Amino acid sequence: MIICNVIGDIVSTVKNDRFTGKKIMIVQPLDLDNNPEGKAFLAIDTVQAGVDDRVLVLREGGSARIIFEDNEIPLQAVIVGVIDGIEISEEDNKDGKVGSKK
Repeated sequence: MIICNVIGDIVSTVKNDRFTGKKIMIVQPLDLDNNPEGKAFLAIDTVQAGVDDRVLVLREGGSARIIFEDNEIPLQAVIVGVIDGIEISEEDNKDGKVGSKK
């Protein structure tokens, strides 16, 4: 799973039938200091996330398809949680590179 920021959504009048009723969001991966890391990608929302929400994304197609109980859905990433805060203890942050985020 990776931490991402929702930067937009996709509106489509024509789409794969397996996506009917599902919200497609554009997410940007983040490092633990909330800096963009890597390229943005698409993820199906399961938690009513919105633009500017920090979210937890499962980015593994097989596991993502299990969530929808559909082995045929053309899916690679799913938003599975909205993050309220992140806290990293001093013990876990021995190298001092990551601060405590809330």
